[in-house]
Amino acid sequence: MCSMTANELRSKYIEFFKSKDHVEISGRSLIPENDPSVLFTTAGMHPLVPFLLGEPHPAGKRLTDYQKCIRTGDIDEVGDPSHLTCFEMLGNWSLGDYFKKESIAYSYEFLTSKKWLALDPAKISVTVFAGDENAPRDEESAGYWKANGMPEDKIAYLPASDNWWAAGPTGPCGPDTEIFYWVGEGLPPVGSNKGTDKDNWLEIWNNVFMEYNRVDEKTLVKLPKQNVDTGMGLERTNCILQGKTSVYLTEVFQPIIKTIEKLAGYTYGSDAEKDKSVRIIADHARASVFIIGDPKGVSPSNVGAGYVLRRLIRRAVRHGRKLGIENTFLADLSVSVIENFKNAYPELEQNAEKIKQELTAEENKFGQTLRKGEAEFEKLLPNLAKNPKKEIPGRVAFRLYDTFGFPIEITEELAAENGFTVDKVGFKEAEKKHQELSRTAEAGKAKGGLAEQSEMTIKYHTATHLLQAALKRVLGDHVAQKGSNITNERMRFDFSHPAPMTPEEIKKVENLVNEQISRNLPVTMEIMNLEDAKKSGATALFGEKYENNVKVYTIGDFSKEVCGGPHVTNTGVLGKFVIKKEQSSSAGVRRIKAVLE
Repeated sequence: MCSMTANELRSKYIEFFKSKDHVEISGRSLIPENDPSVLFTTAGMHPLVPFLLGEPHPAGKRLTDYQKCIRTGDIDEVGDPSHLTCFEMLGNWSLGDYFKKESIAYSYEFLTSKKWLALDPAKISVTVFAGDENAPRDEESAGYWKANGMPEDKIAYLPASDNWWAAGPTGPCGPDTEIFYWVGEGLPPVGSNKGTDKDNWLEIWNNVFMEYNRVDEKTLVKLPKQNVDTGMGLERTNCILQGKTSVYLTEVFQPIIKTIEKLAGYTYGSDAEKDKSVRIIADHARASVFIIGDPKGVSPSNVGAGYVLRRLIRRAVRHGRKLGIENTFLADLSVSVIENFKNAYPELEQNAEKIKQELTAEENKFGQTLRKGEAEFEKLLPNLAKNPKKEIPGRVAFRLYDTFGFPIEITEELAAENGFTVDKVGFKEAEKKHQELSRTAEAGKAKGGLAEQSEMTIKYHTATHLLQAALKRVLGDHVAQKGSNITNERMRFDFSHPAPMTPEEIKKVENLVNEQISRNLPVTMEIMNLEDAKKSGATALFGEKYENNVKVYTIGDFSKEVCGGPHVTNTGVLGKFVIKKEQSSSAGVRRIKAVLE
C-alpha cells in the first residue's frame, strides 16, 4: 500500500485511465441542467445520463473524469467518521466499447499494481449479482474476478437490492460488481466478505454493467450497445491509502479542522461529542463553499437547493455555538476550503468573495431566526402551561426546529427556565419520520432523473434553444442562460436581463418561437472544436465547463448552441409554444415558464 494525497490520487486515477485510451472530460456543475428530478449532481455518472442512454459523446467511447457531488438524504447522519454531504467521485466509462472483462481487469490493476495504488490484494473483496427470476447469476463477472486472482471466498453473491442498477421502472439496467477494502484488524479471516461481515468491509468502487433494457416489470432484453459506468469515492480511498481511521483525519479535512480548533480553542480528539460537532462543521462548511462557488452557484433560500444550503449553514453555525464560537466564522473556514481545492476546482477561487459574503450574510440572518424562534416559544407558553406533565411535546419541539431552525438544545434551555421538560423521545420520533420521508423523496427523485428522457422532455429541451435565440433577438445580446428546469409537462428558463419584460416583449418572443416551429426547421448536430464552435457563433452556457470537442446543435438559420442533447430532428413536431409567466428569479435574472400545447 502506498501513501498519497487526495490530489495525487485524483491525478493518478486520470493518468491510469488515459493510459487505457480513455479521454479525460471535465466534471460538470453541481446543479444539474434540465433535470427537475434532483437538486444536485449526486454521482459522477449523473451528467452522462444522455450518453449512457444512447447519445454519442463528442469525446468518444472511453471517458474518465472527477466530479464533485452532493447527496442530501443523510445530512443528519453526518458527524460520524465516514458520512459526507459533499464528496468527489472518480469515474470511467465505456459507451458501447469494452465490457465486464476489461472493466474488472482495469479496476483490479489500478488498485493492486505497485505502479498505481499498491493495495494489498488480501484486503480486497467483491460482490456480484446473485441472480433472480428476472436475470441470471452473474457468473461472468465472478469468472473475470477469479481470472485476476480474486479467491472464491472473497466473492459474495448478493441480491438485486445490493448488486443491480436500474435507470428507473423501465430503461437501461444491469448487474454491478462492488469492490470493498478490509478496515478491520489485521488480515480478513478465511471466508470473510461483504456477505458474511458487513461492518469491516468498506465500499470503495462500483462497476455497473448496463446490459439489459427493462421493457416492463417482468421483461428484460439485451441491449445492442452495452455500457460500463464506474465510480470510486475519492475521500474513502484516500483514507485507506493513508491508513487513517476516518476521512476527517486526512488532508482533505485537516486544514478546515485546524481552523475550527483555533476559533473554538478546542483540540480535536479530546471529547467525543465536541468531535462530532467539529466534523459536522467541517463537512457542512466544505459543502456550502462548493455549492455557492459552483459556476451555477446557489444562494441560501427557502426552496430547493437553496434550502439545502441554508440547512447546511445553519447546522454548522449551531454546532459552532456548541463549541463556544459566538461570532461569524464560516467565511474564515472558506479560506481553508478554497486554498485546498482551488487547483482542482478553480471556480472556488474565482468566486471567493461571493462565497464569503453569502456565508456571512446567512450566519447573521440565522441570529434573527433564533430570535424569531424565541418569540414563537413565548407564544406557546400559555398553552404549554395547561399541560399537567409540564412537558413540551416532541412534535412541538421538532416544529420549532424544522420550521424556525430552532435548535433542540435551546428549546431545552428555555423550557428549563420556565419549569418545563422536553419530550426528547417524541422529538426523535418526529425527526425520524421526517428523515424517512426525505429519504423516500430523494430516492424517488434520483431514480426519476436517470430515466427521464421522454418524448416531451426532448421537445421542451429543443424549445429552450428557440426561446434563448428569440430572447436575444427581442431583448439584446446581453441575454444569457442562467439555468433551466424541464419536466414532461412544462419548461422553466432563467436568463440574464435587468428588468421585467413588457407584455409586448413577451408576445414578440412567443410569436418568434412559434414562427420557427411553423417553419419546420431541421435540427442538426455536428462535433466541433470548442474554439471553432465559438467562432462560428454558437452560444455556450455561461460558467459551464466544456471538452475540447463539443456537440453543436443548429436549428435552421435561427439557433446555434453548444449542448449535449438530445433534441428533436424537426421543429414542426413541437406544437404551439405558450409563455405562461415571466417573473424575477434573482437580482438581474428573469424567469420564463412556458408550455407546448
